[in-house]
Amino acid sequence: MKKIVFLFTLVAFCFSCNKDLVEKPDNLIDKKVMGNILYDMALLEALKYQNSEVLYQKGINPKTYIFEKYKVDSLQFAKSNAFYAADYREYKKMFDELNDRLKKEKDVFDLAIKKELKNGVAIKKAKLKKTQDSIKKAKEFKLKKVKDSIAKLKAKANIRIAKEK
Repeated sequence: MKKIVFLFTLVAFCFSCNKDLVEKPDNLIDKKVMGNILYDMALLEALKYQNSEVLYQKGINPKTYIFEKYKVDSLQFAKSNAFYAADYREYKKMFDELNDRLKKEKDVFDLAIKKELKNGVAIKKAKLKKTQDSIKKAKEFKLKKVKDSIAKLKAKANIRIAKEK
C-alpha cells in the first residue's frame, strides 16, 4: 500500500512539474514587443522622476501612453507579463537585454553630452580670444591715435617755431 501511494505521488509530481505555471494567454504580446514595452516603461518612469513637469505639460500619462503606442490594454499586458515572469530564466534574460539596451543608450547620450560640453568650451574659448583680440586692437588703435596726436602736436609746434624764426 505504501509503495502504491509513493508511486502515485511520484507520478503526480512528475506530471505537475511539466505544466506551465501560468497558461499562455490568447492574445500574448510577442516577446520582442514586450521587451520594447518594458524599455519604454523604464524610460518614462525615469523621466517621471527626473522631470515630471515635461510629462504633465504634454499631457502624457506614462502607462496609458505605452498602452496606446503598442495598441495593448492593461489586462493583456498583465497576463503577458505574468506568463513571461513564470519562466524565470527567460524573464531574467529579457531584463538583462533591457539593461544592456539602457546602458548602450546611456553611453551614447554621455558621449553626446561630452561632445557638447567640449564644443561649448571651445566656443567659450573662441569668444574669449575674440574679446581679447578686440581689446588688444582697441588698445593698439588708442595708442596709435595718441601717437598720431602727439606727432600732430609736434608738427604744429615745429611749424610755430619755424614761423617764429
